[in-house]
Amino acid sequence: MVKIGVLADTHLEKVTPEFEEILRNYFKNCDWILHAGDFVNIEIYEYLKKFMKNNVKAVCGNMDYGKIREILPKKEILEFEGVKIGLIHGWGPPSGIEERLYEAFLGEEVHCIVHGHTHHWNNEKRWGILFFNPGSPTDRIYAQENTVGILTIHQGSISGEIIKVRIRNIM
Repeated sequence: MVKIGVLADTHLEKVTPEFEEILRNYFKNCDWILHAGDFVNIEIYEYLKKFMKNNVKAVCGNMDYGKIREILPKKEILEFEGVKIGLIHGWGPPSGIEERLYEAFLGEEVHCIVHGHTHHWNNEKRWGILFFNPGSPTDRIYAQENTVGILTIHQGSISGEIIKVRIRNIM
């Protein structure tokens, strides 16, 4: 069994005590962390790698520039215990995002597409693929609630869980 913590749209300029608390509270028992982009600062990515002893896979988002965009791909396909996960940030308006992401991975035979961009969580199957958006753990403007995600892979199948973040002061 593989347990994967999932983040997206952190939009942080620096590592905050609240962000550290999110990682400790929700991801301490995870084998991996996936981040679907919009870190904003490379420091967040570096901290995740340190926290997870390099067991981090990530892509850049539309708000990631400079060093992040240089070192992270826009799209990646990962495999855990025979389950293929497409990792991408996403683009465009929330309406129709799943269709655009489906087309981005057409022919890749992924079981799950992990994405961000909308700041709203999603955990539903369409066209035989799990579309999983963990929402944003830190956004106080666009997100209705702050959330993170957990993916569990067991015996060749994948399931997702969305968790509401309970932190006093996010920013």
